[in-house]
Amino acid sequence: MSTFLSYLVDTFIFINIFTILALSLNLEVGVTRLMNFGKVAFFAIGAYSSALVTLAGYPFWLGLACGIVIAGITGFLVSIPALRLREDYLAIATIAFGEIIRIFLLNERWLTNGPIGLRGIPRPMKEVVPMDYQTFYLLFSFAFLVAIYLFLHRVTSSPFGRVLKAIREDELVAQALGKNTFRFKAQAFVLGSSIAGIAGSLFAHYLTFISPDMFMPTVTFAVWTMVVVGGRGNALGIVAGAALIQFMERTTRIMKDVADIGIEPTNLRMILLGLLLILFIMYRPQGIFREKKYEVAR
Repeated sequence: MSTFLSYLVDTFIFINIFTILALSLNLEVGVTRLMNFGKVAFFAIGAYSSALVTLAGYPFWLGLACGIVIAGITGFLVSIPALRLREDYLAIATIAFGEIIRIFLLNERWLTNGPIGLRGIPRPMKEVVPMDYQTFYLLFSFAFLVAIYLFLHRVTSSPFGRVLKAIREDELVAQALGKNTFRFKAQAFVLGSSIAGIAGSLFAHYLTFISPDMFMPTVTFAVWTMVVVGGRGNALGIVAGAALIQFMERTTRIMKDVADIGIEPTNLRMILLGLLLILFIMYRPQGIFREKKYEVAR
């Protein structure tokens, strides 16, 4: 495979993984209006859980299941106190939780190997894949993306999803109609956390190496940008937003090798993300694709 083709395949793999992560955030923010600014924590939990299980000699599917379950359980435990807070305080609490997880991963060397990170994470089905492994992983991660996209479409179109949207529009009205809004919000938070665990597992097994500095708050910022740019509440918009942001991020990484632009790629990436976010908030707050609203005939 040529270098350029390998770069394109690599970019699309990252698009698949981060679209899954953005879809999980969209369920919380776009559908339910839960201001989760600690999404990177559940991404990291899924990555480390799956990596540790497979490094211990167990199969990938068990590692993936552990990543999903542990991220979901953590989401449940976080939701109990956090979802009783107002939106602004919920945002602060989840930011703090994200940093707590990162610092835990950085300092608990007995479990996570500290700042050195985990190396040699097994790649799923590598021994039996009859094609170039990078191409296989592109199809593998895309299959997960399609499955999660269709699953979330069913969820948001179901009575459960309609209650989540009612909570987003006016929680007091939903309560007046007899809905236990705290329970519904907790379920949405757990489901979003579990899906983030899937993205983390795919991320870890693709790179075969993870370390705490891969799970900085800037990851959450990038995923939020995907949701805002794509269109909150619109799954197709999330796919478009994630593709746009990831393509921009991957492109800025190689700019230094192509031309001397006088600025570090990381700084350039953050500048471009910030500008894009500001422009969309000012001129296109509904995102690339507006959420389709259904009105009841009177």
